[in-house]
Amino acid sequence: MILPIVAYGDPVLKKKAKPITKDYPKLEELLENMWETMYNATGVGLAAPQVGLPIRLFVVDASPFAEDDDLSEEEINSLKDSKLVFINAQIVEEFGDEWAFNEGCLSIPEIREDVFRKPKITIEYEDENFKKQVKSFDGILARVIQHEYDHIEGVLFTDKLSSLKKRLIKGKLENISKGKIRIDYRMRFPKAKKAR
Repeated sequence: MILPIVAYGDPVLKKKAKPITKDYPKLEELLENMWETMYNATGVGLAAPQVGLPIRLFVVDASPFAEDDDLSEEEINSLKDSKLVFINAQIVEEFGDEWAFNEGCLSIPEIREDVFRKPKITIEYEDENFKKQVKSFDGILARVIQHEYDHIEGVLFTDKLSSLKKRLIKGKLENISKGKIRIDYRMRFPKAKKAR
């Protein structure tokens, strides 16, 4: 089932998410719905807060980036095998020189900006079977994981922009939170505050 994606301005996107256990209700169904929702919106990652759930869960499939001609064969192969589930993730280490990459977000449609991130990470997490994993990732896949990881920490890519960039996109962000955008996937917009 395709779930509505929570739009910028919803408080769930700014909450630090809570860990879950293997008896989390209907987890398998939730994962299926998250994959379907992400693919329907042509995304490469989706975190549970983006579907309104403040839990430490996100999915990643960066394989669309494997079409990029500028990548090494090794990076293309790592991207082709990048369909991953992260439960209760903790980034252990980020290393290397920060590099800029143009990022977007399904919760913040129509806005793309360069964000600086470290090129390599080591992350500890549980997979969909709650088997503990400690893996290192680099390049574009590391970046996608960092972006989704930020979601479970209550951080959006727009939080990483300079104050000047934030001022320049303020109007667009307000329009997103009010639902004044055209998108081709289901979204849930924050409820308007009632005047007192």
